[in-house]
Amino acid sequence: MVKAEEGSELFCKYYERWIRMYKEGAIREVTMKKYEITLAWLQRLVPDLRLSELNRISYQQLLNDYAVYHERQTTMDFHHQLKAAVLDAVDEGFIDRDPTRKAIIKGKTPREKIKYLNQFELHTLLVHLHLTPEINWDWFIFIIAKTGMRFSEALALTPKDFDFSHQSLIVNKTWDYKGNGGFLPTKNKSSVRKIQLDWQTIIKFSELIKDLPEDEPIFVKGSVYNSTVNDRLERYCKDLGIPVISIHGLRHTHASLLLFAGVSIASVAR
Repeated sequence: MVKAEEGSELFCKYYERWIRMYKEGAIREVTMKKYEITLAWLQRLVPDLRLSELNRISYQQLLNDYAVYHERQTTMDFHHQLKAAVLDAVDEGFIDRDPTRKAIIKGKTPREKIKYLNQFELHTLLVHLHLTPEINWDWFIFIIAKTGMRFSEALALTPKDFDFSHQSLIVNKTWDYKGNGGFLPTKNKSSVRKIQLDWQTIIKFSELIKDLPEDEPIFVKGSVYNSTVNDRLERYCKDLGIPVISIHGLRHTHASLLLFAGVSIASVAR
């Protein structure tokens, strides 16, 4: 027999009362935040749904509506967080049957996961690069790993962009490697920036570029293809037994290591 008063309560109000009763103070703050996010989605998707109206059809519709915005695994987590509260409502007699039984979990197609290396894997890669006395593609891989630059930004580097006295690198242009070559503006205004370099990298590049034309790209010698460098990087990764990543993956590796080192998200974004 359904308890009339509780059965007429809004589902989102019941869920809020449930997490305050059973979860608040009993779980970690980060986990509590997930329950609060679930509550916020309930308030958005079914603000007027009452416990007495909660059945397999209305519950499945709630999951389907949530799945429009989320991947399948996230929808599964949403379902599990709701199910515990719903089963308690069944036990208390607020609703007659378990509406979560045989629920179908849907969701958006998962995005491709961004691959990156951890600190040990990156070190393994860097120490095995063939860094010759003259500029080569391994130096290109090295400078991107050290700076997090985009492929086209690194191609556009000239000796003039190195500020050795301040141990920094100026990024203010890109190279049109997909077209006919030549310098192009950066992706946007915020992409124009200075990047600090460690003194070892500064010393190495001061030797490498000392006799090169000041305003000409140091890595570009004729046509350049993204696949050339990515294939080289892939071979290194396979030979060294580390995750295979692309040049763009090195950019994400740089960002993740900065975050791991305690650099703020805002600083990394800049």
